Amino acid sequence: MYRYIQVEITLSLMGRPVPHSIPLDLFASGSLFSEPRPLAARRDVWPGHGLTLQQLGERNLSDRAEEAIIPAPGRRKLWDFATNLHCSIIGTCLSTAELRHILIKLGRKEAATASEHDLHTSGVLVASQRQDGAKLVHKALDRRHRVAINRFDKAKSADEVRAMWKEATQRGDIPGAYWAALSHPATDEALLREIFADVHMLSHLVGAANRADIRRLRQLESMNEELEATIRRQQDRLRNAVVSHDATIRQLRRALEERIVEQRNSDARPSAEPGSEIWANLIADLKRRLATVEARSERFGRELKECRSSLDAERIVRAETEKRETRLQRELEQVEAGLTGLAGIDSPMRQAAPLSDLTLLYVGGKQAQIGHLRALAERSGALFLHHDGGIEERSGLLQGLISRADAVLFPVDCISHAAMSQVKRTCRQSGKPFVPLRGGGLAPFCAALNNPAVLTSRPLSSQGG
Repeated sequence: MYRYIQVEITLSLMGRPVPHSIPLDLFASGSLFSEPRPLAARRDVWPGHGLTLQQLGERNLSDRAEEAIIPAPGRRKLWDFATNLHCSIIGTCLSTAELRHILIKLGRKEAATASEHDLHTSGVLVASQRQDGAKLVHKALDRRHRVAINRFDKAKSADEVRAMWKEATQRGDIPGAYWAALSHPATDEALLREIFADVHMLSHLVGAANRADIRRLRQLESMNEELEATIRRQQDRLRNAVVSHDATIRQLRRALEERIVEQRNSDARPSAEPGSEIWANLIADLKRRLATVEARSERFGRELKECRSSLDAERIVRAETEKRETRLQRELEQVEAGLTGLAGIDSPMRQAAPLSDLTLLYVGGKQAQIGHLRALAERSGALFLHHDGGIEERSGLLQGLISRADAVLFPVDCISHAAMSQVKRTCRQSGKPFVPLRGGGLAPFCAALNNPAVLTSRPLSSQGG
């Protein structure tokens, strides 16, 4: 009996890992290709038939044993791989719609309403059954990834296959290259393990990026709470200062009025009356104190005005922070929905294919991200076009690409001003929607793909640049 460990096999490039039982002996020192079926323990009985060698014939037995051991020439078939790889092949290289169609064609009527997880499980089981549907799954893989297979057919050795695989991963063209490299006749055991490890680690990188977005969202929430606490403290301090100053001014005014009345009464008396000088000094002191209080009140008024201006500015910053937080939260939800669809779990994007037959043009952006953006668009059913905004490609080609596209997207932080102006002007003239993206990363693009209404709306001709 084999000893088993739980190894995470990636359902897709950007999906969630699913535990899958892999024989430890096969993974540590054995082969990821299917092992040949052993002959029966008894040399005189053919497995599964109960026939003796005399009944079957030594020549027939030799032919069937040789057929079971010697692999077929050319590209490897799906059933030639160990069952350990079927999970990653089905999850990465086939869409849910294609897998559902195959299972229904095989007579499994429950596949029409089954969940995507159940479809994936059934597809993995069928992949190991050559006579019960694996051939149909193999044909679907070849048909879907014919371009990648033709490109990899040019490789004549394992090193050339490895080089083409590395080039495909840099472009983000993972599904087709994964199937073409695994089934290539020059792929050996070491290269097979290397390719499988690359796909497995890519899923961890995507998970790390998702965690970074969540961490940034938490930081924004903490900053928002600190701003609210600062505003409350400033409001309380200003309110107390104003109330105290108003009370002091009222008291001084009453005292001054009383002193003025007393001074008028004393003016009617002779100037030589004892105590008149004392009253004059007292009135002068009160006037000085009143002037001091009024000057202080004016200073506090200016400080209050400055604090109110600062408070208004902080409120604006807070509103912008809340808008950014809402936008990031919405993008994060859209990215999670997109990742759920890629992983083979129920997803509106994967089920409804809202971008089917839609041609998207992406202008500008980072060259290293284009392959990933193309994969996301094609998984949503859209045709992806790209123009770098005139860096290496001629800017004259941009107008022709816009005429072919149904919608145009561009990152505002990674596009020239001239290219952006041309996109907006041409789209308004032709009545096509254009979508400015917050940045050149995967999250804003994924959020736009999950909002088909934005990609199909018509721009207003009166909008400014």
